[in-house]
Amino acid sequence: MEVDRRAFFATLGSTAVIAAMPDEEKAEALEHYMTGMLDQQATGNELLVRRGTGDLFGSQPNGPQGPTGGPRPVKTLEPMPEKPTLLDFFKYRFAPATHVLQSATDAMKKGEKEETILACLMHDVVLNMIKVDHGWWGAQMIEPYVSEKVSWAIRHHQALRFYPDESVGYSYPEQYIKKTYDFARNHKWYMEARMITVHDLYAFQPDMKVSLDPFIDIIGRHFKQPKEGLGFDGSPTAHMWRTMIFPDHPL
Repeated sequence: MEVDRRAFFATLGSTAVIAAMPDEEKAEALEHYMTGMLDQQATGNELLVRRGTGDLFGSQPNGPQGPTGGPRPVKTLEPMPEKPTLLDFFKYRFAPATHVLQSATDAMKKGEKEETILACLMHDVVLNMIKVDHGWWGAQMIEPYVSEKVSWAIRHHQALRFYPDESVGYSYPEQYIKKTYDFARNHKWYMEARMITVHDLYAFQPDMKVSLDPFIDIIGRHFKQPKEGLGFDGSPTAHMWRTMIFPDHPL
């Protein structure tokens, strides 16, 4: 993907602010910027969001001004079904989900196990709600509905992205959350999280056409869809799904 360096740095702030940012923070910002570019190409819409804030809470810079000339309104969201499924979230809250669909497509093409493919499909969907520590938030959000292996892989992919593993052709600067990396590197499920980073690396192709359809059966086999609907089943993370259903309803 071609990135306009000036446009990217403009999103970070002044030269002084950029100079003070740690390298790992710049790398995080670049990935989020590239993900936003993919979604903008897919939808034709550009969002302005506070760094760390989920995409569902962004404003539309090209939309009309508010009634008092203040900030432009957030984008309009489609209502969710009464008992929403994971597929409904992909349609109404995660869409276009270009990056994770490309990641999972790459994993499927290369013959990865179904749990690895599901982890690739789910590894960044939490960015619609929050971007801070997204590996931990994302893992927590899906833990009641997937195997421990899948949630573990998603939690630790955040740290592993910043460390190389030449045995699988993955290179990245050695930096950031070293304690977590050291723990994950010696864990029995290390390779589960590592393979997310491998397929994550190649998942920024603007011309690649992707669809959720090839993954529906995998979701059915490995995601425990509650009969009450996500957000309404009383799980420890139901509130996180409700937040994405009703982002405009503070209580």
